[in-house]
Order: sequence, then C-alpha cells, then structure tokens
Amino acid sequence: MKVLVVFALALATASASLLPKEAPVHPRDLPAVPSIQGRITNGKTAVEGEFPYQVGLSFASTSGSWWCGGSIIDNQWVLTAAHCTSGASAVTVYYGATVRTNAKVTHTVASSNFIQHASYNSVVLRNDISLIKTPSVAFTTYINKVALPAIASSYSTYAGEKAIASGWGKTSDAASTVAETLQYETFDVVSVATCQNTYGTLIATSKVICIATPNKTSTCNGDSGGPLVLASSKVLIGVTSFVSSAGCESGAPAGFTRVTSYLDWIKDNSGVEK
Repeated sequence: MKVLVVFALALATASASLLPKEAPVHPRDLPAVPSIQGRITNGKTAVEGEFPYQVGLSFASTSGSWWCGGSIIDNQWVLTAAHCTSGASAVTVYYGATVRTNAKVTHTVASSNFIQHASYNSVVLRNDISLIKTPSVAFTTYINKVALPAIASSYSTYAGEKAIASGWGKTSDAASTVAETLQYETFDVVSVATCQNTYGTLIATSKVICIATPNKTSTCNGDSGGPLVLASSKVLIGVTSFVSSAGCESGAPAGFTRVTSYLDWIKDNSGVEK
C-alpha cells in the first residue's frame, strides 16, 4: 500500500486558487481511521447482473496486494485508474461478480498487459487512467461492456446530472478487507468550479468530474478505478480517482477521471471507441 499522498504546495507565488483547501487522496491510499465509515459509504447493495460492466481487480506486487474496480469496455479490455496499476506486477480480473469472491469468470494477467497513461502524475493526480488487456471474455447477462461516450468536438460538463458509482470498497476504513457484496449509489455531478473550491485548480482540472457527497455517502477504499455512469443512459463518464484525505464521510466532493478527455487515448491504445 502506498503512503498517503500529502500535498505541500507552498510556493509563495502560487495563486490561492491553485491551493487545495482539503488534500485529495486516491481511495486506495486512505489510512485506516476507525471513526470513518467506508465502502460506497451508506450505499445500496447491488443485485446479480445489475452492473455487468463492473469488474473487481485484485492487484499483486512484491510489496503487497490491493483491490480496485474497473469497467469492461470490450471483450479484451478493462478500463481502470493509473493509481491502481501503478507498482503492480499482475492482476486477477473478477467478471460477473456481485459477491466479490464469486465471479463467473476470472483471468490473471501480468503487468506487461497494462497500458498506464505515460503522463500519470501521482502528486497532482493527473491522467489517472489505465487500460488492461485481458483474454477475450464472452458477454452474457452478467458480463457485458459499458458504453463509452461518442467522440465529439465538444461535451457536456454533466454538472447537475445524476450519475451512479459502484464498487466493493471497504465497509469501514479500519476494516482489513473490502466489502463482500457490490455496493452502489446515485450522486449529483457538480461543476468543476465547485470542485476547485475544495481542491484548487491544480487538482480539479477540466479533465476531472466531481460528485457531491451529502449524508456521508461517497466512494471510498477499494472503489478506486471503478465506474461512474450517467443514470439516464448508463454511459461511462468517470473513473474513480480521489476523495478528501479528511475521509469518505467528510462531505467534500469525490473526484473521477473524465472519460471524455481520454477517448482518443483509449482508441489509440486499445482500438475501442463507441
């Protein structure tokens, strides 16, 4: 497990808008704090087949292992976060699972099958996106791809729209394992400006989508890399990237890598497009 990302943006000449009021952190890197509730905090439990595009990802490395989420975008491709693939030597992909350990299919692939964004920056959480190439998997009721947005000259900000996040994040930050059953919740997308009020402009760029997290409901440990889809169309718009280091229940916005900003990158590296 990587150390908590701590931001020391103390340049005297920096604009106040650059500086975060709260430090963002990848959900994977949140410390164990018994008083903070985890998973998609206070979310709902999914039923079998409700999120066929969701996969569980169990990463292995010489220094330990960790759990993330991901999205099926093609028979041989999974989209996840760069902070999930970073430092890993291999991953086991769990397809069609609602109970995390009861997958319909599993595949294990080495890191040579990872395409991590070459400009991923763990300090300012920039370009937090990766692809994983897998053996081909047959689509069924329980295993299927999620739709990507169409490549276009311009895109909606999605601010004010409803979006659904899902994952097997921990049931508490102090828990030793992630949740056993897939969780989800519907959130309101907020503007980039609203997100910048918390995290500053260095973190909350136009390549980020943020959601409001009222009532102690948010993404958390173990949800990293998982999907954010529009509630109306189930189109994939975000990859779970960061929350406040104050905790999942802090009420601060949660951040996602904006998929529309990386459609060309996805197409160039995997051949996959809408």
